[in-house]
Parts: sequence; structure tokens; C-alpha cells
Amino acid sequence: MKISKSPVANALKLIGGKWKIAIIYSLRDDPVRFGELKRILSPITQQMLTKQLRELERDLLIDRKVFEVIPPRVEYSLTEFGQSFLPVMNILCKWSTENSDLMEALTSKYSESSKV
Repeated sequence: MKISKSPVANALKLIGGKWKIAIIYSLRDDPVRFGELKRILSPITQQMLTKQLRELERDLLIDRKVFEVIPPRVEYSLTEFGQSFLPVMNILCKWSTENSDLMEALTSKYSESSKV
């Protein structure tokens, strides 16, 4: 990963995209199995979830633990580095909650304007 002079750009290289923050949020409390992540994050495809998990693992934000059982069992959890993002996540959740009425109004507005 090429480092930018912008700290925001550097962070977004790691957590940007439609699913990565949602994946990190889903792993905030306990390890989660692949199938459970897929269910939580529906309508994510298996291919997209696999891609995003591999990128998060490559970037040391999550850990992948394989259990040697049949059928194979895999759990994902946040690394210490991934957990260091949780205070930011909490602030993002607070901001979203505090502005939920405006966000809902904007969503309705965008939905109506796309019908024209």
C-alpha cells in the first residue's frame, strides 16, 4: 500500500468500500463464522465477502482462525489493530444515530427523485 500524505486517504485505503466497515462492526464483540457473517451482511455475495475478508486479513485488521474439523470451520475476529478502529466506529455510530432523521429524509428524497 502506497502511503499518502493524507491520513484520511490512508485510513480509507484500509477500511473504504461498501462492506469493510460493516464487517468490522459485525466482529466488534466476538469471533464470527463465515456463514454467520454472510447472513448478517445480506445481500453480500459469497465472492464479495471472501474478497473483503481477505483484504482485511492482508491489512492485519482481522484474524482468520481455521479449526481442523469436518466440515471445516473458520472464524474471523478483530486483531489488536482492528480493535483500535472501534473508538472511531463508536463515534460514527453516534453521529449516525444523532442524524438519523435527516438521513431518513435524504434517503426518501433520493428515492423519490430517482422515480422521475
